[in-house]
Amino acid sequence: MKIGCVKEIKNNEYRVGLTPDNVKAYVAAGHHVYMEKGAGRGSGFSDNEYVDAGASLIDNAADVWHLVDMMVKVKEPLEEEYPFFHEGLILYTYLHLAADRQQTDALLAGKVKAVAYETIQEKDGTLPCLAPMSQIAGRLSIQEGAKYLEKRFGGEGILLAGVPGTPKANVVILGGGTVGMNACKIAVGMGANVTILDVNLRRLEELDNMFGAHVQTLYSSDSNIEKSVRDADLVIGSVLIPGGSTPKLFKRRYLPEMKDGAVFVDVAIDQGGCGESSHVTTHDEPVYIEEGVVHYCVGNMPGAVPRTSTIALTNATLRYGLAIAAGGLEAACADPAVASGVNCYLGSLTNRNVAEAHGYAFTELGTLIG
Repeated sequence: MKIGCVKEIKNNEYRVGLTPDNVKAYVAAGHHVYMEKGAGRGSGFSDNEYVDAGASLIDNAADVWHLVDMMVKVKEPLEEEYPFFHEGLILYTYLHLAADRQQTDALLAGKVKAVAYETIQEKDGTLPCLAPMSQIAGRLSIQEGAKYLEKRFGGEGILLAGVPGTPKANVVILGGGTVGMNACKIAVGMGANVTILDVNLRRLEELDNMFGAHVQTLYSSDSNIEKSVRDADLVIGSVLIPGGSTPKLFKRRYLPEMKDGAVFVDVAIDQGGCGESSHVTTHDEPVYIEEGVVHYCVGNMPGAVPRTSTIALTNATLRYGLAIAAGGLEAACADPAVASGVNCYLGSLTNRNVAEAHGYAFTELGTLIG
């Protein structure tokens, strides 16, 4: 199979879909890999490394798109890339379609076979291609939140850990999944007062056993959220429904009750966000202030640390990519995990959560591929 990888064009996105080691693995399996020149530079990988690994370098992205059977990316295609879609192309990347009707329509119209990293789900319920970026985003959320608590960014001017004789910051984490747990780990490590909320009581028990007296666990009711954020200095939104739109747990009405200069980091923004007052920002202009609360809503947070993110992501995605390349997407879908990643197939929408988000018809993948 002809495998392609192009430079990401999203704002301040420096990750790349394939590392030189990944290229070696595809070439060793008998595939041909085409890399756009400079695609890996932002993550610290030179063109020479890709050539040494067996890739063919192509001068521009358009030629790569037209050459290949499968395109491996990091972020969803932007509007400028929609004209490169063609029938039967396998697109393997993050898609986040529930928050992006325009992209959904373009993929359906182009009859693309679109496989989303974020919906690949193993039998045990884990999301292996989403997990590494969730880990990074969770840890970054505290790092970024601590920075934007500084007065010069509009924050209240509080040090997350405090010092002897001063109060520590109150950190509230909405959601105890991978993002929330990793945010909690960093916040606890920095010495903040941490409250974490979730609707899954078993998960709260696990977090309580993990962090002990260092955290306060609460059931995620509207009342508990409102009480918690009222005294919060930093709120982390880390709620996820695989492939679906994120519920708006952080209400706009909470803002007037919160401290001036408190910070809200909406990690779920690439799925639409879990805050009613959230809208997507970029690394160029990461924050805005609404009713005194600083909102950080960058849609590609892990792109800020591209070397770490690229290696972590491709460690997870390579196995499924090789399976797709080996016998085609249809054969690879014998593995339910790969099948769960297919969001669009030759003009049909095959992810139920995405279909519900847009009010579109849903088609079982099995009826299309047998």
